[in-house]
Amino acid sequence: MRIRLAALLLVMFSVGGGLAAAENPFAGTWKFNPAKSKLTGDTMAFEKTASGAIRWSGSGVSYTFKEDGQEYEGPVGMAVVWKQVDDTTWETTYRQKGFLLSTDTTKLSPDSKTMTIVRQRTKPNGEAYESSVVYERISGDRGLMGGWKNKQVKVGSPRTIELKPSGKDGLILEDARHKTRCDAQFDGKDYPVTGPTVSEGTTLALTHAGPRSFKLLMKRHGKPLVQENYKVSQDGRVLTVTGSPVAVNEPYTEVYERQ
Repeated sequence: MRIRLAALLLVMFSVGGGLAAAENPFAGTWKFNPAKSKLTGDTMAFEKTASGAIRWSGSGVSYTFKEDGQEYEGPVGMAVVWKQVDDTTWETTYRQKGFLLSTDTTKLSPDSKTMTIVRQRTKPNGEAYESSVVYERISGDRGLMGGWKNKQVKVGSPRTIELKPSGKDGLILEDARHKTRCDAQFDGKDYPVTGPTVSEGTTLALTHAGPRSFKLLMKRHGKPLVQENYKVSQDGRVLTVTGSPVAVNEPYTEVYERQ
């Protein structure tokens, strides 16, 4: 359950400057390399509310649920269902626009100091894959309640992104895995992201940061959520993305390689 907002929104794009296709250092197909990326360090927390429900929080967003198998409104517009299987195991499903995004199995270690989440995911094209995250406890004693920090991520299906120049100063951003698309210009304005797994109201704003770099601001209903910086290497083979949720300082690095 990687809780970084870009993953929750299921929108992860690379973008490029407004050059002709032959000159654009960003245009082309890029594949994510998890071995060269840093995806750990994000945190989340569970706490009991006065009503007896549980509040989850992380990356500047939160939602409240009960472990009763009923549907609750989750982060960034998702529908979430939690069901406790036994004292150390929970099953959680996440849906967006009726589409099943993933089924998570959360398991605590016998000493309750480590949490392992195995995600069974389905792409819009029907392809299934598995990923996992391991968290270590940073507060609390036993059970879900307390704070947790991500220490290990295993990516089951690295994403591939295609970038196409658009107009005089923009780019069409396409993620085939999630069938997402955004046609944006480098003017700092908000442009909508579309796709079957994209939260309503998700937008991207792009600005130049140099001949081989730029900044991206992801929002939902006008609220800034994630800030990222993109840079292409001098040889044009590697795209490095550094970013963090806007609400907290939890930096990550993602490395993409040109195909």
